Amino acid sequence: MKYNNPVQRGFFPDPSIIRVGSDYYMVNSTFQYFPAIVISHSKDLVHWEIIGHAITENEYLDLSDILDSRGIWAPDISYCNGKFYIFATLRHNDENIPMRSQLVMTSDKPEGPYSKPHILPVDDIDPSHFIDDDGRHYMVIAPGACLVPLNDDCTEIVGKKVQVWQGTGERCPEGPHIFKRNGWYYAMVAEGGTGYGHGINVARSRSLYGPYENCPYNPVMRQTDPEAAIQRSGHGKLVETQKGQWYCMYLCGRRNGGNYTTIGRETALDPVTWTDDGWFIVNDGKPSIEQDMPKLPINKYSKCTYYDFRDKKISLDWEWVRNPDNSKWKFTDKGLRLYACDGSLYDIKAKNTLLRREQELSFTAETKLLFEPLAEGEQAGITCYYSTATYVRFNRCKGGIELVINRNKGEEKIAFINYDSSEVYLKVEVKGLTRRFLYSRDGKDWKEAAVLENCIYLCDEGVPGDRKRHTGTLTGIFALNGSSGSSIPADFEYFKYND
Repeated sequence: MKYNNPVQRGFFPDPSIIRVGSDYYMVNSTFQYFPAIVISHSKDLVHWEIIGHAITENEYLDLSDILDSRGIWAPDISYCNGKFYIFATLRHNDENIPMRSQLVMTSDKPEGPYSKPHILPVDDIDPSHFIDDDGRHYMVIAPGACLVPLNDDCTEIVGKKVQVWQGTGERCPEGPHIFKRNGWYYAMVAEGGTGYGHGINVARSRSLYGPYENCPYNPVMRQTDPEAAIQRSGHGKLVETQKGQWYCMYLCGRRNGGNYTTIGRETALDPVTWTDDGWFIVNDGKPSIEQDMPKLPINKYSKCTYYDFRDKKISLDWEWVRNPDNSKWKFTDKGLRLYACDGSLYDIKAKNTLLRREQELSFTAETKLLFEPLAEGEQAGITCYYSTATYVRFNRCKGGIELVINRNKGEEKIAFINYDSSEVYLKVEVKGLTRRFLYSRDGKDWKEAAVLENCIYLCDEGVPGDRKRHTGTLTGIFALNGSSGSSIPADFEYFKYND
């Protein structure tokens, strides 16, 4: 049978994976979103379910002033003696000194709760955890593969940082992992940058501290076909099944109307082949869309998800933009109530934007809203959100319904419809780079507000000059007041997402 890549679809970059018995656990970067560090579980490497987050308490991680695409970078999950470890980089804002710190969290359950993050003062990126045969713990971190000796509970640095392999000489040697097999230490790094031309290179040594020799088959992974559906393939980690088969989980991006990865960087799976001389290659060096995997079932990724907020829960696949103000939202018999908070979507300070990942290039999303704005700037509705610099908002406002876009040039009003009811249904239909926005009084008779073509600003590549764009487009709901200072309630009864 076949499975489809990506196996974890949507904004799931920088995967790290482990197997414990017959269970697989994976973590991915979450950047400025909260709760932080998404944790997923699978039994077959193909079907993944979010089971928790490593950081769920506001007091454990303050993202309130973190700029877009900073925050949590490249987490790693590991397991030793009944304890799960998660390492991650906290990328501060550019003016901060140091610019980066490393976080370590532990739990006896893969889904958590995890301990309060412990800070390791190393100003680099992409930490991972290696435990040698003698039980000693190391943090492996960029650039290239550097070793940082740690104490037994990984809370203190107990030796000097040493670069044991610098990579092959390509730019941006990052995302390092070290593992041991048949007496060899293998170091793997992602090189070439996180865009097109990304790849994985490998070296090995009989000694942990080297010297390391480059693999003659490098790069062991790189997408070389510019027309292939899957691009930007790299930053991966290997996992061995209980039956001795090897696979690589890696990040990738799907092209949308050209080289625009609107969904963001996702997680894909490819088989690993070991050569007779003890090296490995990922899928013969070329990622593809489907693999012939007789023992793994096809993943049924296309689906309709209905979130009934009257059930009084927020599913684990939702993320707040930065830390939420937990005094500004609650559940009522009408659903999820968001109180309009200070600011607008272009403000870092703005709270109460709640999103879920877009998972396909075509989908529909809709919500039912009860909201009666009284002042200018009060707004609640649907947003297709990439960052504070680029988004679309479709919302109820004073006197009507408005469609507003931001393409890194400030807000631009595209449409305004006079509307006098406090109850409204809002919908977005996405087909590739086109987004169609509709509204209804009863959820049956829909009227078009506007169609946006060529929405390339909702992706990493579509806004030249916006330096850090590492996430993806998410769709969801929000309630803000502009500068009115009010806390007017917005009640969302449901949200429906249909791939």
